[in-house]
Amino acid sequence: MAILALPPTAGHLVRDFFLLLAVAPLAYYVVAAIAAVRFFTRERQSRDRDFTPPASILKPVRGVDFASYENFRSFCTQEYPAEYEILFCVNQLDDQAVPLVRRLMKEFPERSIRLLSDAPQLGANRKVSNLALLAREAKFALLVQSDGDVRVGPEYLRAMARPFADPKNGVVSCLYRGVAQANFWAELEALGSATDFAGGVLVANSSEGVTFALGASVATSKEWLARIGGYAALANVLADDYEIGNRVTKAGGRALLSDEIVDTMYPAMSFRAFWEHQSRWARTIRLCRPLSYLGLLFTHGLPLAILGAAVSGSRDGALAFFGAYLVLRLFLAWTVGVWGLRDETARRKLWLVPVRDAIHFAVWLASFFSNRVAWGGTEFHLSANGEMAVVGITDGATEKAKTSLPAD
Repeated sequence: MAILALPPTAGHLVRDFFLLLAVAPLAYYVVAAIAAVRFFTRERQSRDRDFTPPASILKPVRGVDFASYENFRSFCTQEYPAEYEILFCVNQLDDQAVPLVRRLMKEFPERSIRLLSDAPQLGANRKVSNLALLAREAKFALLVQSDGDVRVGPEYLRAMARPFADPKNGVVSCLYRGVAQANFWAELEALGSATDFAGGVLVANSSEGVTFALGASVATSKEWLARIGGYAALANVLADDYEIGNRVTKAGGRALLSDEIVDTMYPAMSFRAFWEHQSRWARTIRLCRPLSYLGLLFTHGLPLAILGAAVSGSRDGALAFFGAYLVLRLFLAWTVGVWGLRDETARRKLWLVPVRDAIHFAVWLASFFSNRVAWGGTEFHLSANGEMAVVGITDGATEKAKTSLPAD
C-alpha cells in the first residue's frame, strides 16, 4: 500500500528495487552451484610429488559423544609413509575422553600417542590454551589440529601435508560433512552446514581464495604459527580457527582449502542448544566480518522470495518467485551437500532445507541484538574484534558445538 501512495514513477522505482533485491539470492544460488562444480571436479593435485614430512596431530578434547572412539581411532590408521604423532589434551585427567585415549594406546602400541592435561590458562578460550600446550610439546614442525568430534579417512594426513611443499602456503583447512544422530535439531544443523555454509565457503574460494580457516581441521607449521604470535595470541578469541587463517594471510602466507573432506559429529540436542549454537556462530561471524555478514542478506532466498511475491502484484509473479527459490535452492543444496560432500543427512533430509532457511533467517536477525554467547557452560561477551570475556556461568545445558566460520 505504501508503494501505491507514492507518485507513479517513485512507486515503480521502489517496486523495481524490491524485485531486484528478491532476485539477488537466486543469482547467488547459481554462482554457488557453479563454484561447487568447479571445486569438486577440479584436477587433483599431483600425487607424483607427495610431500609427507613428519607431522604432529593436535587433538584438544573435552568429553565424549556418540562416536568419539571411532573418531579418535581414524587418526591412528593413516596411510602415511613418514613418522607422525598424535597428542591429546584434556582439561583434567578425569575427563571422559581419557579412557578412550588409553584404549587407543593399547590398540595401537606402534603409534606415538601422548596424553596431556592441565594446560596453563592463557585466556578465556580454554581450547586455545590446550592447543598452546600441545604445540609446545609437539616434536615436529608440521602441526595438524582437529576437533575431538572429527573423523577422517586414511588419506587425510597426506592431503593436509601436501600443500606445504610450497613454503608460501601457510595454512590448510578442509570442508566437512555431518554425521548426525536421529534428532531433528542435530539433523537441521548438519543440513545447514552441508547446504549453506559450505556453499558460502566455495563462493569465497572461487572468487578470491579463502583468507580464513575452517575449524574442523587446520594444518599449519610452527614457523607460520610463530609469525602470528603463536596460539597465545588467540587465547581470548572465540573464532580461533578463523583467526589462524586470517592472520597467516595477513602475514604473507596463503590459506588453502584442501580437497579432502572430513566427517564431523552432530549429537542429539535440544532446541535451546541448537539456538545457542546457531546464535554463537552468527554473532561471532558478525563481529569478525561485519560487512560480509550484512551482505548475507542477499543469500536469504526464502524471505526475499516472499518479498518478491508480495511486490510482484500478480499470482503468476508470486508463483515465479517461490518456484525459482525452491528449484534453485534445492539444486544448490543437492549440488554441494549431496553430490559434492556426499553428506548423508543432506541426501535424506533435503526437503527440510526451506525449514532450515526460515530458522536461519530468524537467527541472522536476532544476532544483531546481542553480543553475548553461551559456550561450554559459560556465558561470554564478545567485543567488536571477536575477543571474549566471561560474564557468567550457565546451567550447563548447552551441548558441545563447533564455532567455525563460513564465508560471505
